[in-house]
Amino acid sequence: MSECTHDCSTCSSNCSSRTEPQSFIEKPNQMSKIGKVIGIVSGKGGVGKTMVSSLLAVSMQRLGKNVGILDADITGPSVPKAFGIHDKADACEFGIIPQKSKMGIDVMSVNLLLENESDPVVWRGPVIAGVVKQFWTDVIWKDVDYLFVDMPPGTGDVPLTVFQSIPVDGIVIVTSPQELVSMIVEKAVKMAKLMNIPILGIIENMSYYECPDCGKRINVFGESHIEEIASEHSLPVLARLPICTDLAKMCDQGTIELFEGDWLDAAVNEIEKMQ
Repeated sequence: MSECTHDCSTCSSNCSSRTEPQSFIEKPNQMSKIGKVIGIVSGKGGVGKTMVSSLLAVSMQRLGKNVGILDADITGPSVPKAFGIHDKADACEFGIIPQKSKMGIDVMSVNLLLENESDPVVWRGPVIAGVVKQFWTDVIWKDVDYLFVDMPPGTGDVPLTVFQSIPVDGIVIVTSPQELVSMIVEKAVKMAKLMNIPILGIIENMSYYECPDCGKRINVFGESHIEEIASEHSLPVLARLPICTDLAKMCDQGTIELFEGDWLDAAVNEIEKMQ
């Protein structure tokens, strides 16, 4: 190894001289300026992860921050619909330019690249993982204070790609008050610890329904055990979101930025405290 430069980051040889661990972290686009990267994850689908991602982004933007959402759910992209974005992403000589929502949130999703929004994405895992990487390396995230990454459910290719390729500063785990919640949270927690990703806390969605007439809280999915489960893993409960028909309508109508409610104020404050 007489020609060895001792710069392991530029060498693919697995020799005895290797002195530093190999990193798979990709560099962002040269025109990007990104502050904190927050991953929104869940151990299973159907818990409202995309809604939580959207609400967190809107809540953070209301504090005067520049915010972006990277929709990493390639086969089930729904962030653009929640924000009423139907135009395609633009491009320039330096990279891909994300679309802006009505209130100025940068959004990048595979739906902004497809010819028709309803076209299915029938791609194999490596291709999907490659697209997620490109959303980091090729998209120009200009002056973004907080980039929220809306990940697909589970612990498969895409979450692994995000954790290995993107410098995620922390994750928020989204769950719901059902019997499977303990196992679901535990899977997400174990994956994050395996990848050395800080966990900011847990958000329980669909936690209760509040009667519009008397204000009584009804536990549609049974009693919540989120406090006990969070305690088991020494994690804070950042928020408990109600079942809200108005929120569902806003997502369908593309007006999620108009939501009213302070459910996520504590969660946003916790994210802001990150060093």
